[in-house]
Order: sequence, then C-alpha cells, then structure tokens
Amino acid sequence: MGTTKKLLVDDEERCCSVAGADAEGRATDLRPLALSSPHTQAFHLAWLSLFACFFAAFAAPPILPALRPALVLAPSDGPAAAVASLSATLVGRVAMGPACDLLGPRRASGLASLLAALALAVAAVTASSPAGFIALRFVAGLSLANFVANQHWMSGIFAPSAVGLANGVAAGWANVGSAAAQVVMPLAYDLVLRVGGVPVTVAWRVTYLILPCALLVVTGLAVLAFPYDDDLPRGAGVGGGAKTRKGFWEVVRGGVGNYRAWVLALTYGYCYGVELIMENVAADFFRKRFHLPMEAAGAAAACFGAMNAVARPAGGVASDAVARLFGMRGRLWVLWAVQTTGAVLCVLVGRMGAADAPSLAATIAVMVACASFVQAASGLTFGIVPFVSKRSLGVVSGMTASGGAVGAIVTNRLFFSGSRYTIEEAISLTGAASLVCTLPLFLVYFPRHGGMLCGQTAAVDDDDDDVDSHGDYVLLK
Repeated sequence: MGTTKKLLVDDEERCCSVAGADAEGRATDLRPLALSSPHTQAFHLAWLSLFACFFAAFAAPPILPALRPALVLAPSDGPAAAVASLSATLVGRVAMGPACDLLGPRRASGLASLLAALALAVAAVTASSPAGFIALRFVAGLSLANFVANQHWMSGIFAPSAVGLANGVAAGWANVGSAAAQVVMPLAYDLVLRVGGVPVTVAWRVTYLILPCALLVVTGLAVLAFPYDDDLPRGAGVGGGAKTRKGFWEVVRGGVGNYRAWVLALTYGYCYGVELIMENVAADFFRKRFHLPMEAAGAAAACFGAMNAVARPAGGVASDAVARLFGMRGRLWVLWAVQTTGAVLCVLVGRMGAADAPSLAATIAVMVACASFVQAASGLTFGIVPFVSKRSLGVVSGMTASGGAVGAIVTNRLFFSGSRYTIEEAISLTGAASLVCTLPLFLVYFPRHGGMLCGQTAAVDDDDDDVDSHGDYVLLK
C-alpha cells in the first residue's frame, strides 16, 4: 500500500514539474516535441484520434464514381447521403457535450471511436443499395462527435495563455484527415481492385475495412489506454463527472441557457459549416466543371481540407495573441474580420467556377485562400468557447460544434439539393449566407471582459459564477 502511494506521489510530482505548467497543472504553452510530458501525449492522442474520425467521415465522396454502379446510386442519392452524414454529426455532437462533462473527454472519445468503427464495418459489409449507402454515410458522420471531446480535452489541460493555440492545432491537424481521405481512398481502392483481384462490388468494402475502420479501432484503443485519467495530476484535466459532481441537467442548463453559446453555434455554422459543405462537394465540383478523373478531382478537392494543417492553428495563435493586447474584444473582432473575408472568397469561388472558361489553377488558388480564412475562423471560434462557461464547457463545445453541422445541413438543403441552383451558384450563395450569419458576433458580450462595441462593466460575470470564483480562464491583457 505504501509503495502504491509513493508511486502515485512520484507520478504527480513528475507531471507537475514539467516546465511550462501552471499551479493547476495545466500546460502554459504547446510543445509538440516534448513527448515525455503527459500534456503533449494527450495532445497527440487527441488529434490523431480525431484525424481518424475525419478520414472515416469523408472516405466516401472521393470514391463516389466507384460506389455509384456498385450500389446503384441515383444522382440525388449523393446529396441525401451528405445530409445523413451531417445529421449524424449533429446528433453525435449534441450527445457528446454532456457525455464529456459527465464521463470525461478521454473515455467519451475512446468509446465513441470504437463504436463508430463497429457501426461503420457493419454498414460497409452489408450495404447493397442506396439506403445502405445513406446508412454508411450516417454512421461515418457519427464519428465526428469526437471533435467535441477533442476540444474539451485540450481546453482542460492547457492554460488560457495557450488554449487557443492548443485547440486550433489539435483540431487543425485532425481536420487534415478529410484531405487525406480525398487523396488516399481513390488510390487505395484502385490498389485493392487491381492487386487484390477482387470484384468491383467488394473492392470498396475491403478499402473501408482496412483504412477508416482500422484507423478508428487503433486510435480508440490508444486513447482508452492512456495511463492518466481525464484529470492529469493536480487538476490539469477537465474535471470529469466524478470531479465536478454536477448533475446531468445542471450541466446541460449551464450551456443551453447561455446566449453566447447560441451565437457561437450560429457563426460556427458558417465557418466550419462552409468547410463541411466544400469537403462534400469539392470533388464533384472539379469532376463536373473541369472534367477531371476521380484521382485528380480528389487531389484538387484535398487542397481545401489540407489547409487545416496551418490555417486553423493560425486562428488559435491569432486568438491568443490579440487577447494579450485587447482581451476578449480582440478575439471577437479578429474572428468577425477573418470569417467575413472567408465568406467573400467563398462567393468568389462560385463566381469563378461559373465563368465561361474557368481556369483550374486560378479556381484552386482562390479555393485555397477561402479555406485558409474559413478554417482560421474555426480556430478563432474555439479560442473563445472556453470562456463562455467553465462549468458546462462540454455542453458549450458541443453546441458550438453542432452548429457547424446544422449550418451545413441547412445550406445543403437550401442550395445544393435539387436542381434549382447549379453547384457554382450554390457555392456563392453559401458565402453570402456566411456573410450574414457572422454579424451576430456583435451581440456577444462578457460583463467581465467586454464585447466588440464596448468594454467590461463588471468585475464578476454573473452568468458563470464558478468560472470567476476559481479564477479559471481569466483573459490575458
């Protein structure tokens, strides 16, 4: 017994002696190469796990030409399946918020990955019709619930000085999974078809089992095997269910009753929501407008998702940097400016594609610029989320993340379903909607920190007493 106690004490001292940790044990900076630090280990596990989820969620669009004859898909089945995937993402993220607050993000993340892998494997093996294809996209979309766990976990183990950067890098690197799927899935399918010598109707199933399903299993097990619990020694974690001792409905009310969470959910619906739309339609856009083969169209479409590697982290860096100079007002103003620029560029992508003789190189260049601003806006958003409500951080993260799915679903139904608009017109209309839906950021106000149009009016934010009473997430100025 004494030996066990000594080991636990040694573990705690070793963790909390890591350079760059605050009094609560949270990392004050992000050091991706400091692999001996439990904070860094958790960071890498979190983004790799979410990378696998993004790969799984967007594995189908790049091989759609192969799936159409195998599953007898009609032209309308593609948009219907995209809506199913986005709807699953919405459902999963809404549920993941309270799960993170009650179970802790590590357990919630690992279990979600394993359940998604099982459901995806069953769907891939049994799908034989358009309904099966829609089910496949639905269960793959459920895996993106892990985004909430990822951001909740990072917000718990990194201090305010680095939370924007940590959230941005973890989510940004993970989002590259969608770009990897655009490139790798067509190549893997072709390899299985040619080298494996399997029929066309079986090749895509094998590809699903050896790539997205296997990635989800490996990363899910790795997260569950992480030797530290959700709270790293001395409270460096998020305070899972046992630590917070808050009931389910109390946690939910803390997030749902906060209007700031609703505004961020709306605006996130038209930065990350734009990204979801583009990642679902980009390959089809390049195939139809520029007559590219499946592999080339996937590579062109991957340019959008690949920008996550630098753009979303850049948004997190910018959020933390302006907070040091201007506090919350800086975070909000930069988010509005960046997201508005991305919306204008989205309108331009559609207009360029609609030209009589569009230039492939110029269209890709503008799309990359659009991706940069849209994804940076996503990183900037989650530089603000941790300040909304500490006690219901999971719920607020889930609401905001779900807003991305809702925005994509609404936009898909309004502009991309049916034949009312061409794909180029739909992309431009998506940008216009983003311009309008970014304006409510002017309504976000924190009594303790101020808003875009005025400064603070109170020393304590009555909307979230426990944030201030414990000194958590005091803005750097």
